[in-house]
Amino acid sequence: MPQIIVLPHEILCPDGAAIDAESGSSICDSLLAAGIELDHACEQSCACTTCHVIVREGFASLDPGTEKEDDLLDKAWGLEPESRLACQTLVDGADLVIEIPKYSINMVKEGH
Repeated sequence: MPQIIVLPHEILCPDGAAIDAESGSSICDSLLAAGIELDHACEQSCACTTCHVIVREGFASLDPGTEKEDDLLDKAWGLEPESRLACQTLVDGADLVIEIPKYSINMVKEGH
């Protein structure tokens, strides 16, 4: 079972985390199942950029993003070449190291 290693994020995952993920599940679903409340304002319909993550290791193991995902990522804060939308990125057999950017398009969120 592949692992997703989440680098520390000041609010969502202060100590970082290593979670098991099922192959074929999205990064977003895997994080939510582990209790990491990654924002996903469009309910994972590929209509916003709030679930933007940066894949620091394992990027080459992922299927390429769609044109729609790439177009949306152009609007993401802190875009990098290894940026993906967590709702659209399916975990394959390889371990991943991801970083959740400090900010998203939803800079203010209830409860924070």
